Amino acid sequence: MHLSIIIPAFNEQQLILECLRSIQQSVSANPKPGFTHEVIVVDNNSTDKTAELAKQAGAIVVFEPINQIGRARNAGAAVATGDWLLFVDADSLLNPGMVSDILQLVESGRYVGCGSVLNMPGLPWWGNAAMRLWTTLSVTFHWAAGALVVCRTDAFREVGGFNQELFAADEIDLSQLLKKWGRQRGLKFTILTRHPLETSPRKIQLYTGREIAEQLLRVIISPRKTLLNKKKLPIWYDGRR
Repeated sequence: MHLSIIIPAFNEQQLILECLRSIQQSVSANPKPGFTHEVIVVDNNSTDKTAELAKQAGAIVVFEPINQIGRARNAGAAVATGDWLLFVDADSLLNPGMVSDILQLVESGRYVGCGSVLNMPGLPWWGNAAMRLWTTLSVTFHWAAGALVVCRTDAFREVGGFNQELFAADEIDLSQLLKKWGRQRGLKFTILTRHPLETSPRKIQLYTGREIAEQLLRVIISPRKTLLNKKKLPIWYDGRR
């Protein structure tokens, strides 16, 4: 098995090295015969030292000039040589237990892919409530959080990858496509729960509860119009770090 680990990154100089270290530690803790990997960082038109730091750390770095999450993920997948793809956000940390679970899932031959539940430390009460709600939806409907999506490369390419018309929720769209692809071949898409992915609570720290509520309300009231318009998704795209 050759695993391509793809990290979309826009102005992530504060967190990219910690993410890369977590990948190296997690992979090193899971030596298996025939298991190899590559790490691809997609510089999504950063204005800081993200690309430079990633290159120094030994990652393959590709450039995607249009600032869009799905487009950055697709750019990484386009150069990937692995038979499986693992997309992880630059503000998230892999752990050895999760990588072990992913490798077991792959070896079983019964899955097209997976996502993971999340651990976001330091949340206020309303943030924890929102996270519990998302976890319930994710596990129930087998929707992957964008922070971690794992899938077979052939399935990813056949379903067309991440939908570049969407500026958010493209991971849910991909989850649905992968589930359909898998059902036609007797394969499942699941959400891993034993070793949650740790991801940064920075959006909760950088935005007020009101800003976040207004953003979510726009998505709920008018999902298509909002998700297709970058300007209506400031929490994803205003660059606040």
